Amino acid sequence: MLATQRQRLIVELVQKNGSVRVSELVERFDVSDMTIRRDLEVLAGRELLVKVHGGATALGVSAVDEPGFTAKLVVQQEEKEAIASRAAELVEPGSAIAISAGTTTWTLARHLTSVPNLTVVTNSLQVADVFHAEGRQDQTVVVTGGVRTPSDALVGPVAVAAIRSLHVDVLLLGVHGVSTRAGFTTPNLLEVETDRALVAAARRVVVLADHTKWELVGISTIAELSEADVLVSDAGLDENARSVLAEHVGELIIA
Repeated sequence: MLATQRQRLIVELVQKNGSVRVSELVERFDVSDMTIRRDLEVLAGRELLVKVHGGATALGVSAVDEPGFTAKLVVQQEEKEAIASRAAELVEPGSAIAISAGTTTWTLARHLTSVPNLTVVTNSLQVADVFHAEGRQDQTVVVTGGVRTPSDALVGPVAVAAIRSLHVDVLLLGVHGVSTRAGFTTPNLLEVETDRALVAAARRVVVLADHTKWELVGISTIAELSEADVLVSDAGLDENARSVLAEHVGELIIA
């Protein structure tokens, strides 16, 4: 493949996914790490993307950028499905669980509708709709209320107050970014307080994050890596990331 063809495809990937990792591009195009880094330098010089440590992001992507639910739903679908399927195995019948907002957690919810006697606390109308659509009499869904964000999360003081009065066995938490420096992050300052309340309400915290979230950093930290009892990711997570995460989280599961 010619360099110009490869670079055009790299730009398309960045525009579609919002970011790319050098390791992903090396594997995808079967070229050296140095070749990809040169490609990214060329594309950054032409102002077609932003080169960052370990990869690149789309122009305009910052720590406060928050794509809408529909936009996020169409990316990394296979990875989200694999993660959701594996994470669903961690939910026991008869338990009280919390599910945060997000497209990966929405995918998870679809795997949990058949689990009997669940009590589900969520700050996501999308997640609540999944359970309500099934209409099971043995499942109770508690919606926190709050102000709606672009990603369809319900956040703010109403949501936080509701969550602080509850206690759950497991939290299934979706995140914007996973970083050794910043921990689990979100680009929404209101959402972070809601997610922190969910973490505090849970006896066990399970984070769901596909490999593209690695070293992506939102403006505010939800929790440190060490606060996750389990992190479920996908096979696209590179070996370095796996090694680092295995040292910090309670258990790393690759779906």
